[in-house]
Amino acid sequence: MVSADAVRTAVGILGNIIALGLFLSPTPTFIKICKKGSVEQFSPTPYLATLLNCMFWVLYGLPMVHPHSILVITINGTGLVIELIYVILFIVYSDGKKRLRVLGVLVGEVVFVGVVALLVLTLVHTHERRSLVVGALCVFFGTIMYVAPLVVMKLVITTRSVEYMPFSLSFASFINGLCWTCYALIRFDLFITIPNSLGSLFGLAQLILYATFYKSTRRQLEAKKSKGHVAVLEVVVAGQSNKVNSENGQNGGAFGTGHQK
Repeated sequence: MVSADAVRTAVGILGNIIALGLFLSPTPTFIKICKKGSVEQFSPTPYLATLLNCMFWVLYGLPMVHPHSILVITINGTGLVIELIYVILFIVYSDGKKRLRVLGVLVGEVVFVGVVALLVLTLVHTHERRSLVVGALCVFFGTIMYVAPLVVMKLVITTRSVEYMPFSLSFASFINGLCWTCYALIRFDLFITIPNSLGSLFGLAQLILYATFYKSTRRQLEAKKSKGHVAVLEVVVAGQSNKVNSENGQNGGAFGTGHQK
């Protein structure tokens, strides 16, 4: 019979693969941002929240805090690097005030995690207590990571458009939360169960919103395209009209000169 630990390890490996997909899912969004040279209405909140979450889970998985958590370290260490790249791109392609806000939050997160790590490793002297302190913070900030998309969900409901809520990110969040909830329940870990079960629920809510407003989003995008096409036509027509008027003026001047002769 397959042991519970073997099943948990298999689910954990699957969770690593799915979580990697979650971390990489915003890539098309950032390609779009790089091409346009602007973050437009995209929010930095989910990426800053995920970065903070990854930093705390790396701290939680360290052998001196919570031994035998290599799968937690591998995926969250990878996620930390990926999310940091996203945040740096956000800083590069944001305007002045927004750039300073994002940079300020990034520096604050790094300092905060560093201080917590220093205090836990120097003042708390057992694995159980260190796991409890860091695990509680992981639950709190992991919940924030999954709640962060509520900002985008509010925008979706207000504008009746999912243009700025990528489907890939919502779907990956749902599957990732589901997988890691299963991982935590096989050998019960409360600190992993709480944020990831909430992540499943919020991911499902985003998918429902996507299904609800997908058609209205397409109509809005088509309307924007047609407006842009009309604007281009107006520019072309106006340009041709100005050219004709200019030519008539030149011809009229030539005829007038000839008449005076």
